[in-house]
Amino acid sequence: MEGEGHKAAVPTKIGGGLLYRSVERLIAVPRFIVAALILTSIAINFANVIGRYVFFSPIIWAEEVMIFIMVWCVFIGAILVTWEGRHLRMDLLANMMPSPWRETVNFIAAAGFLCVAGLVTSQSWIAVSLFAQLGQVSTTASVPMVIPHSAVLIGFALMFVCVAVRFRGYVSGSFASEAEDFVRDYGADPDAPAEDGLK
Repeated sequence: MEGEGHKAAVPTKIGGGLLYRSVERLIAVPRFIVAALILTSIAINFANVIGRYVFFSPIIWAEEVMIFIMVWCVFIGAILVTWEGRHLRMDLLANMMPSPWRETVNFIAAAGFLCVAGLVTSQSWIAVSLFAQLGQVSTTASVPMVIPHSAVLIGFALMFVCVAVRFRGYVSGSFASEAEDFVRDYGADPDAPAEDGLK
């Protein structure tokens, strides 16, 4: 009985169609890209420190490139956060509402997310196209400005896809919370009474 109760607390995955499973597999790619970018940034920073303080010859383009890497990490990470429904939300009042009103508020929020993401994607496409035509590059590293600005375009476009695919989950509010993740990972029961020493 205890095992059955514990299983009931574990959240189930939202959706099960072919599109959902395809995106679920593809979501491993952004995770790999973020990890690779972070390692690359660490390597550049380490090399710059060695060059500056050991050989007295710093890598002049290092900081600029690391800023561009950080921009990409932020927007690719936002894709992962969107897929898992982990964005910060002011949902205290929404969660306290009864069933039909809660879903209505969640629907408005998700629809608003799609509108904003679609608008930013369209405007970013215009900006990236303009930078591509002008051929503008960065000041120090001579990186084409299409590269950092493409992070905004790709980030918001894929966030739009994530919300569209998991729209039902956003409306129902059925994403797992951090407490539920803790229960799933560590087997803790949040409703269990605390030990005498911890009361």
